[in-house]
Amino acid sequence: MNLSEFTHQFTELFSSHPRIFRAPGRVNLIGEHTDYNDGFVLPAAIAFSTYVAITPRPDRKLVIHSNEFREHFEFDLENFPARRMGAWCDYVLGVADVVGRQGFTLRGANILIHGEVPIGSGLSSSAAIEVAAALALLSLSATELPLPEIAQLCRRAENTFVGAQVGIMDQFVACLGKSAHAMLLDCRSLEFKLTPIPPHLSFVVCNTMVKHDHAASGYNVRRCESEEAVRFFSKHYPDVRALRDVSPEMLARHAKELTPTIFKRSTHVVQENLRTVEAARSLANNDLSRMKSLMHESHESLRDLYEVSCRELDIMVDCAQDLPGFCGGRMTGGGFGGCTINLVRTENAAEFASQIAERFRRATGIAPSVYVCSAEDGAREVF
Repeated sequence: MNLSEFTHQFTELFSSHPRIFRAPGRVNLIGEHTDYNDGFVLPAAIAFSTYVAITPRPDRKLVIHSNEFREHFEFDLENFPARRMGAWCDYVLGVADVVGRQGFTLRGANILIHGEVPIGSGLSSSAAIEVAAALALLSLSATELPLPEIAQLCRRAENTFVGAQVGIMDQFVACLGKSAHAMLLDCRSLEFKLTPIPPHLSFVVCNTMVKHDHAASGYNVRRCESEEAVRFFSKHYPDVRALRDVSPEMLARHAKELTPTIFKRSTHVVQENLRTVEAARSLANNDLSRMKSLMHESHESLRDLYEVSCRELDIMVDCAQDLPGFCGGRMTGGGFGGCTINLVRTENAAEFASQIAERFRRATGIAPSVYVCSAEDGAREVF
């Protein structure tokens, strides 16, 4: 991102000099569909970011432009939309709505957005725009909130205004990610531990370029199935508040009482939490053989038990297996399309990216986008 060009573009559009805030996308190395089950995740912020430039206005209007979309939007803060518009601006509106409802001063503003996070890829472009917009909007009233509170505010915006019942992972790592580290996050307590990534490893993110139509509904169904499992276990164990509280022994004891689907969903979450904690330890100890096995087990579980993978994701995972430098890979994100994340030795990363793209193209007829990147810092003001 060329900040000078972005600043010039803003100045040409609004005749004023902006402040600019950045928030990154993320990959999740392991710990999928555990966040909304109060479990553990191991994400990392990445260099693909969303930038929000902002200046105050003398009136009560919120004027929003984006480099990625032709439409621009203008809203009166005294007559704010009661519900989402069904457009890209919803993520900014949702944050503005929650900021106002939380009692913070909300001023009129000119906003220009530039996004590098591929939309619909599973790299959390939504959290990136929410966090950058929150920092920008709060800056106009000189309000500084701790970054964990920013993350919770943005999650609330996506839950209540946008209508996506996401967990806290994406917003939290967008706020608090750290260069050269992954983050083992307890999604209940919000306690986290930064896990060093071995310096000889790179991330290779492979975008299948597909997102199946049932992705949103499938995600919500999985949430409902998790809640059904919790209702069952809480009748037997009053301390169970989420699937995070269910042990393998409890699951085995009641296996025959659960429907096959609920048993599969519960098994994935229970085992995925254990895998995630072990993966953080393996990564910190540079035990890449064990890390590779854990990522493979995670993908198989998402495919067979949680049933959120798809043909294209499975093919992309298979294409990586015997390539030089490969140290583990799996689907990342909610599923039904999007990306895989691969740990690859840096010396092999460029050739790995080229070879996996060609293998996938031959297998599917789809030309994927493949990105070599690393763990980066979380959100901040950049200009």
